[in-house]
Amino acid sequence: MRIAVTGGSGKLGRTVVRQLREHGHLVVNLDQSGERGPGFVRIDLRDAGQVLDALTGIDEQAPDGFDAVVHLSAIPAPGLATNAATFQNNIISTYNVFTAAIKAGITNIVTASSETVLGLPFDTPPPYIPVDEDYAARPESTYSLSKHLEEQMAIELTRWHPGLKIIALRFSNVMDEEDYEQFPSFDAEATRRKWNLWGYIDGRDGAQAVRLALEHRATGFDRFIVAAADTVMSRDNAELVAEVFPDVPVRGDISGHGTLLSIDRARSVLGFEPQHSWRRSAR
Repeated sequence: MRIAVTGGSGKLGRTVVRQLREHGHLVVNLDQSGERGPGFVRIDLRDAGQVLDALTGIDEQAPDGFDAVVHLSAIPAPGLATNAATFQNNIISTYNVFTAAIKAGITNIVTASSETVLGLPFDTPPPYIPVDEDYAARPESTYSLSKHLEEQMAIELTRWHPGLKIIALRFSNVMDEEDYEQFPSFDAEATRRKWNLWGYIDGRDGAQAVRLALEHRATGFDRFIVAAADTVMSRDNAELVAEVFPDVPVRGDISGHGTLLSIDRARSVLGFEPQHSWRRSAR
């Protein structure tokens, strides 16, 4: 496929671009910064004209346009910019990317949502553990609100355009292999990483989820939690939950170190299976 990746210079984006190219796709990174040359185009996604121009064709990069779009570009977390700037950037950029893709005849869109829509940082405890996609979104920050509304936008756009597919991937905290050396320090204080139920996602597995979502044959909107198969902790899940969330209902056997951000839907629908763990890297 000819794939436009927005935010391909970011932490997850770099890995996504590399993996998609390794699988034989032509990939163009649309971002504000990046390595100049083939495969990169500088763009301001807040400018609808630039986005439409890019997705309908880029001289010498993708003159005939694209078959699919992966939208990763965003202010990626709360507190990195003012709330108004975060909201305006994320919502306007996503609207421009979605609508330009539709005008360009692109029906295959994968977009980065966020684990934060599940209710992070869980100052109000989750309704049950492990969490999954079945309960209503609970945004607790302006950043999370922007991601929730982006999902709602996708729901309506796929309703308006029955042939359109938009898959939102609710990525957990993205980690590279060099980040794993800090993980053993998390054990000392259970509440330090309770904000996302001690979850993470290796960037390489995040990229796997993007590729599988692109390959998934479907129409309409869907969303999937994307997390590693394990937690960031050496301590047992049952012990952690009993200490930090003693009143939250537990569904099933959570003993051991399996993820408490359920990836069952991603596994069953997309065929997603994490290949990387900080435990193996630390050996």
